[in-house]
Amino acid sequence: MLGIVIQARLGSKRLPNKMLLPFYEGKGVLELLIEDLLINFNNLPIIIATTGSIRDDPIIKLCLKHKVNYYRGSETNVLERFVDVANKFSLKKIIRVCADNPFLNMEYLNILIQNFSKSDADYLSFQTSKNIPVIRTHYGFWAEGVTLEALKKIQRNTNKAIYLEHVTNFIYENSVEFKIEFTNIDSFIEQHNSIRMTLDTYEDYLLLKEIYSKYILLERTTLRSLIDFVYANNTWLEKMNLQILNNIK
Repeated sequence: MLGIVIQARLGSKRLPNKMLLPFYEGKGVLELLIEDLLINFNNLPIIIATTGSIRDDPIIKLCLKHKVNYYRGSETNVLERFVDVANKFSLKKIIRVCADNPFLNMEYLNILIQNFSKSDADYLSFQTSKNIPVIRTHYGFWAEGVTLEALKKIQRNTNKAIYLEHVTNFIYENSVEFKIEFTNIDSFIEQHNSIRMTLDTYEDYLLLKEIYSKYILLERTTLRSLIDFVYANNTWLEKMNLQILNNIK
């Protein structure tokens, strides 16, 4: 079975509680993401993978409010958390979504889901023309697909903290050990490499909150329309450039 697993916790060092900070109409980025996924992919299991820490209790309340499944696992060993959630909900294939991407594109997510459901790859996602996995970029538009067996293979081969925290890094850093499929992102996206739409810092929060509130009123859904909208504002781009320089992935 294939399911969507959203990685979320409130213990971020750079921006604590960023999942719940008011982002639009009193809702945080996690709640907005849950609502968007329920609208677009209600035929698939949607599970929130959070931690057993008491500070993540508000995330559970959010799951109960929206009647979505959740799993509470290790706070530091995210790899273990994903293996455990897959086992609990009988998932063989996982669409891994990071909750700090408020502009996750539903069109590309659907392409990912359709491609991964038909593929025998261990890992499937998008990459830049320079063969950089999008998970390592600052755009924040995409998710990634990974099999449970691939995650178990990582567990068997390493216990380094970086790979336990960053779930899929080991796969594309050891590509000969896995079957990997990448689709190149559209060239127009890379022509706008000053865009940063992932939520890591308070400065990101203020800027993305402003963009979201203005863009959503346009009722547009394509990635091109979003990029064009952002790129037309030099003030936004200057702020993004500063955050890119200060937060190299």
